[in-house]
Amino acid sequence: MIKSIPYIVQPEQVRPGVADYYATTIANGFDFASVLVKTREGRPIKIEPNKLASSNGGTTARVQASVLSLYDNMRLKQPVANNEFVYWSDFDKAITGKLAELNTSGKEVVLLTQTFASPSTTRLISEFKAKYSNVRHVVYDAISESAALDAFQEKYGERGLAGYNLEEADLIVSVGADFLGDWQGGGYEGAYAKGRVPKNGKMSRHVQFESNMSLSGANADLRVPLTPSEQKVALAKLYGYVTGSSVGGKLPKAVEAAVKKIAAELKKAGSRAVVLTGIQDKGAQAVGLAINEVLASKAFNTATPVKLRQGSDAAMNQLVADVKSGKVGAVIMSGVNPVYTLANGEAFGEALKKIELTVSFTEREDETSGYVKYLGAAPHYLESWGDVEFKKGHYSLIQPTIKPLFDTRSFQDSLLKWMDSSESYYTYIKSTWSTGFLGGSSWNKALHDGVLVAPVVAVEAQEGDAITADEVSVGAAVANLAKATAKGMELSLYVKTGMGDGQMANNPWLQEFPDPLTRATWDNYLTMSQVDADRLGLSLAQSTFFTEARHDANGGLNGTYANVTVNGVTLKVPVMIQPGQAVGSVGMAFGYGRKAGLKTEMQTGVSAYKLYANADTTQDIQIEAAEGIHEFACLQLHNTLMGRGDIVKDTTLEVFNTKDAKVWNPKPMVSKDHEMIPVDSPDADLWTAFDRSIGHHFNLSIDLNSCTGCGACVVACHAENNVPVVGKSEVRRSRDMHWLRIDRYYSSQDSFIDDVEKKDNIAGLGSSLSEFAELENPAANPQVVFQPVMCQHCNHASCETVCPVAATSHGRQGQNQMAYNRCVATRYCANNCAYKVRRFNWFLYNDNDEFDFNMNDDLGKMVLNPDVVVRSRGVMEKCSMCIQMTQKTILDAKREGRAIKDGEFQTACSNACETGAMKFGDINDHDSEVFKMKNDNRAYHLLEHIGTEPNVVYQTKVRNSNDA
Repeated sequence: MIKSIPYIVQPEQVRPGVADYYATTIANGFDFASVLVKTREGRPIKIEPNKLASSNGGTTARVQASVLSLYDNMRLKQPVANNEFVYWSDFDKAITGKLAELNTSGKEVVLLTQTFASPSTTRLISEFKAKYSNVRHVVYDAISESAALDAFQEKYGERGLAGYNLEEADLIVSVGADFLGDWQGGGYEGAYAKGRVPKNGKMSRHVQFESNMSLSGANADLRVPLTPSEQKVALAKLYGYVTGSSVGGKLPKAVEAAVKKIAAELKKAGSRAVVLTGIQDKGAQAVGLAINEVLASKAFNTATPVKLRQGSDAAMNQLVADVKSGKVGAVIMSGVNPVYTLANGEAFGEALKKIELTVSFTEREDETSGYVKYLGAAPHYLESWGDVEFKKGHYSLIQPTIKPLFDTRSFQDSLLKWMDSSESYYTYIKSTWSTGFLGGSSWNKALHDGVLVAPVVAVEAQEGDAITADEVSVGAAVANLAKATAKGMELSLYVKTGMGDGQMANNPWLQEFPDPLTRATWDNYLTMSQVDADRLGLSLAQSTFFTEARHDANGGLNGTYANVTVNGVTLKVPVMIQPGQAVGSVGMAFGYGRKAGLKTEMQTGVSAYKLYANADTTQDIQIEAAEGIHEFACLQLHNTLMGRGDIVKDTTLEVFNTKDAKVWNPKPMVSKDHEMIPVDSPDADLWTAFDRSIGHHFNLSIDLNSCTGCGACVVACHAENNVPVVGKSEVRRSRDMHWLRIDRYYSSQDSFIDDVEKKDNIAGLGSSLSEFAELENPAANPQVVFQPVMCQHCNHASCETVCPVAATSHGRQGQNQMAYNRCVATRYCANNCAYKVRRFNWFLYNDNDEFDFNMNDDLGKMVLNPDVVVRSRGVMEKCSMCIQMTQKTILDAKREGRAIKDGEFQTACSNACETGAMKFGDINDHDSEVFKMKNDNRAYHLLEHIGTEPNVVYQTKVRNSNDA
């Protein structure tokens, strides 16, 4: 029985049927972003970017999905002491008693925390240290940036990371830094994309040296695959060529020439160039800083260092040693899971068991929970108060958007309790801001906006203990880098866009989120080049253990296994052939292989942390073939375009600037009465036209130059439209329900232009059979393009003409609409759709034990958007252009008696897009951005030659491949 209790007195701030928005911040130690939270009747249901705080990064796929973690039934619901649920009063009494004992005995108490980047937490910990004189604070990042932090601190005297405004760079050179991913906290894609759109004949140029194919490498104009050891030599030589100094070291001849050429480009670009490096070596980071200083790079900023990573490898290593030696009397943890994230995690856990007092504040029972005596049930960030300093002087507030669902309490509130303070953390934050950096600003305004930029002042308190390393000598660092060599195969550990560091592994939206590059879901794997796979007997054709077909009858991709050994630790990992992977290297993603606190369906993959020795993302490995067949669940199995230039139009900046648009963006022609006419000519129209200039007519423009493939739009669409999760088995059968997909294509030749040329020159049966087959295989180092595809909302929709019950029909405003109650599941529309964007729900995904993801219990259902119906089994689903959002905008403007401004119309995907690749609006407003994009000379329609007249328009991809 479900009880409905009416409001006796309706709360002023809750209006049934009307959404409220609150500015807050996610700061879980790995993901940091200023966001707006959409709530309905007191329930947070959607995360949006806070446009007032665009400098604090956008909403990634993980940030968008974080709202679902609030309603996770596996969350810890109250505190635990010695494996039994207790009241907070008993919890506090036991811990304060132990702290008092340890304070008199002199045994050390260690606070082991995530990076909070919080001025209030920093102040609070300082006061906690003053009360308990035996306290040490250690900041630990699961995926370390300690090398970069150490180098920056030694050079500039403050623990932080250099900031980069990539909009200021005409030339971006990255050596192993996936800055469009999660390098140093991420958040660089917005400024990057602004420089990637050709304006006045110019756009930035991006060069990437890397091992694994990354988002950054996939978007680069020039990508040079190098093993991790070769990257070190390349960085050293880059420094030598830029500064004119002599540097040793050996590189392949072609790579040496490329490095020399790029160095010349850097010198020519001067202050409009910037160098980024992700090499986990303090010397390499120091060399990167030095190159930018030599260039006097305008994109390089040390005045306002980034604060989103604060961990120290040296401090953590010392703590591990002290815990094992018995020197520590108490370890109080918050936001960390060291038993999972340390390479020697289980040994650390066993040592924790011997300590008198061990406490972990965690949202759910994790791998560390089984080794500690006390578990503090921590709130989700949407239930919490807090603050964050993103970079020096740039602050953001965390405020609760819902009353705590369970009996939870924050780490900070607990510290206050243990200090015998009656103050709440909320009032503590308020006093910190009032006496610190609020200045003349209003607390209420800062809370409303969610962000505050204060004058930069010297920082007295540093989060964590200062390091005591010697000053880095750049010359010595360059010499050491130049000597780098490999002892065989090298492993490069990386962060997956969807899974991050693994703390959100129980989130089904992220598990089913396809990796932008491999297009695989529900898995991690060993990425390997075809050359190495053939050499090691790990390709499907070469494997002695693999006798089945590459694909099952249902189309599912199969793969081999390899045994990977690092420092005596061996893992059995599935192998994924990855075009662009540097020969001699393999890649593996963090975040998988978790068991504790996760539903059975979410316990996927293999933990790469076990190979993360010395917090180094590069490891020398031994690798050999292993038995077994692995079943992958991929959303895309055809990897190349095979020269189909009408799907993705691609050109170079030189051709774009010097040739007419008819050359690089030709309009398809069709035959009428034996004469060729443009496909969009009224004479080529078989449909009866009507006047579409009255009212609104919606279009969505997608710029292939700005789209980085990050996938934030995919999860945003899930959240806004109640899209179900179907699980690995159904995805493998090609039954995923994503309304929006981001197709990823590799070139078969060195470039897509070469692919088209090869296809156009194929003649004769023999040539066709051999060369078309060759075009199916990606190049060893291919060009890559990402293309978001959703329902194209065709004005001449082929789906509408074949539906026998008019379940799918065209709206006056340009949307192709679905009347679910009319649908009788003929699926004719899906067969007739040229774009394959319709999804048939074969099963009932809600209230079904076979699909225990988020629609199966009352808690999970709290995330559902009440403005969008939850579909029943047996109907066709697809993108609706978020009709509920467009209609709300129209009604709001009508109620307020005003015209709608350009930019007010949004879809979930366009609003989530940090790079501005997606522009949505009304083309009947001729001053709108989307109208200008529709009429831009780069604009084209997908499969335009079939005459469907889509309301989604794409912008031709332009690459700055010009020589310096």
